[in-house]
Amino acid sequence: MYFFRKKDPNRPTSFNLRVMHAINATAIIMFVVGIIYTLIKHFILHK
Repeated sequence: MYFFRKKDPNRPTSFNLRVMHAINATAIIMFVVGIIYTLIKHFILHK
């Protein structure tokens, strides 16, 4: 399967691929922070 292949050492690293992964990681982190903020606001700061 595709996910279990070893990384090919002969394949060049792509700058675009690295930027895409960085943006994706940033988006996931911001999404999780937003969910946590919403939960805290709703359950803890609710009056």
